[in-house]
Amino acid sequence: MIKLNDYLYSGDTVLKILYKYIEDLRESAIQTHNQIDLVHCNFLIQITSMLEHNDFLTSQSQRIRDFYKYMANEYPYLAFTFKGRIKSLIRAEEKFNGYIVEYIYNYYKEHGTYPTVAELKNKLNCFRDLIAYRIVISMPRCHLKNEEDREAEEIKYLYKIANHLPEFLEERGFSAEISGITEEKKSSSLKKAVQPYYRDYITNASPYGYRSLHITFYDSSARSYFEVQLRTKDMDDYAEIGPANHLGYEKRQENERARRDAIPVGECIYFDQAYERGMLLQQLELKDLDVNMFSAMDNSLINDGCGLYRGRLILPYEHLSRFQNDLID
Repeated sequence: MIKLNDYLYSGDTVLKILYKYIEDLRESAIQTHNQIDLVHCNFLIQITSMLEHNDFLTSQSQRIRDFYKYMANEYPYLAFTFKGRIKSLIRAEEKFNGYIVEYIYNYYKEHGTYPTVAELKNKLNCFRDLIAYRIVISMPRCHLKNEEDREAEEIKYLYKIANHLPEFLEERGFSAEISGITEEKKSSSLKKAVQPYYRDYITNASPYGYRSLHITFYDSSARSYFEVQLRTKDMDDYAEIGPANHLGYEKRQENERARRDAIPVGECIYFDQAYERGMLLQQLELKDLDVNMFSAMDNSLINDGCGLYRGRLILPYEHLSRFQNDLID
């Protein structure tokens, strides 16, 4: 079986790794008539194209920067950051294989059989966050009469920003995508006109506490999708360095082991291959990798200059709150 792990120890660049992995995976897929591996190749080509030909990101990030300038004028008392990134190679590979494992397991659990190749291929046409931007806001303590009001104030402004974002970006060539999630609750703070576009993980926090607003846009000029996440600083800390990060990892491990136990080995090659690729990536010792512009002391102390593990940075914009003596009504 062709797997990404075998290409991470030769000192090559991320692009060279992608070229080799795609070439070998395609050759194997043709020989074995594995249509899902061919879809896998096309998915990896998308990432390669973003890393290789990313001039469109300049235009895209400049138009998103317009919203940053709007927020700086509209909410001068808020502190906030805009961050953008291309999903890392390892995370993208984990996600692709994770989707296969999850879909086949859920299908098998419901129907007692396995999905057709056509159904699985259709499921894999769903990646919208290979490019993602994050808006993180914070209300400085000096603007509050009572510290206990902070979370409520920040969430109030987060929903205000979310209500204006779709129309603002659509005026600049982006199209908001319907979320497709019909059963989740939506906060009354979201206007009805924008509710269909958002996945509201604040009102519907995950079992391990993750909270955020997610919305997907299509960039007609770049012919690509991207995701925007909106969070308060506390939500961001919880997701990045708090319990949501660790507990989410533990929960994924537990779920994946349960899925492997439920699907007999050898009955579905697409499940077997995706499960093995995903588990091998989770077991990587990052300090042992030899990839150009990447180094790690362990799985926490990482210096990633190529987007292998942490993702390639597109933009960082930072706004420090003004009017430090003014209280917000």
